[in-house]
Amino acid sequence: MTADERFAAAARELGHSFDGEIKIGGNYTPVVRDGGQLFVSGQIPRVGDRLLYVGAVGADIGLADARTAAAICAMRALAFVQRAAGSLQAVRAIPRITVYVRSAPAFTQQSEVADGASDLIARVLGPVGAHTRTSVGVFQLPKGVAVEVDLIARVD
Repeated sequence: MTADERFAAAARELGHSFDGEIKIGGNYTPVVRDGGQLFVSGQIPRVGDRLLYVGAVGADIGLADARTAAAICAMRALAFVQRAAGSLQAVRAIPRITVYVRSAPAFTQQSEVADGASDLIARVLGPVGAHTRTSVGVFQLPKGVAVEVDLIARVD
């Protein structure tokens, strides 16, 4: 199975489509290519016009839902990579991802939330999806969502 086929399968498992327009919110571009690197802007758990998983993790959102939110963010980021590179088969490495978690004051499982994005990337890309990662707890994220993910991809 190709990375593009695994991407489609992951979308079906999540119950969301990442085809068509992927809405962004602001005066920026969601992906910039610099030579063989793609820099993908922070992606929130938005599908179409719907914001999913709004609230603070550890207060309004549980760990399992936060992990799903992180996976949706990663799917959006990979969708931009797929469009910019022509195929996820062109990905040679994911050197870095950053996962921001809107955290309740006592919540300390940011890395477990980030595993939702990391596991999704590994499932879709296989060994080339191995990456370094930072997970950060923050007070607030755009639109009040629970998670935001950005990444860098090296492509052909």
